[in-house]
Amino acid sequence: MKFSFDPKRSLILVKAEIYGPSGSTVVSLALDTGASVTSINQSRLIQLGYDPVGNPRRFQIVTASGTEFVARSKINKLVSLGIERRSFPVLFHNLPPSSRLDGLLGLDFLRGKKLVIDLKNGEIDVT
Repeated sequence: MKFSFDPKRSLILVKAEIYGPSGSTVVSLALDTGASVTSINQSRLIQLGYDPVGNPRRFQIVTASGTEFVARSKINKLVSLGIERRSFPVLFHNLPPSSRLDGLLGLDFLRGKKLVIDLKNGEIDVT
């Protein structure tokens, strides 16, 4: 399947739909092949009925700004780029407000798929 993005932007932005106990919502995620795991803005996950406090175990992550400890929980379903993952673990991690992103779509979401990113024409091909 092919998807378009704006090759003039500094990030590759993709839409994703997240499903939770309280419904679903569409979010904007940066496709991040440098991120080993997918992370979603904590407030978005709370809106969908997920509880980061209910999972006291924290995972250490290394970001561009340093090391942080964040909650990790399985969400009911995440759909993006024609891929659907059920009972998919994501990190509760807030990006800086200035980023205007809802999170990062990491390599864990893309495992087992062939991903071709055409930066010249602004196309992503997923098979």
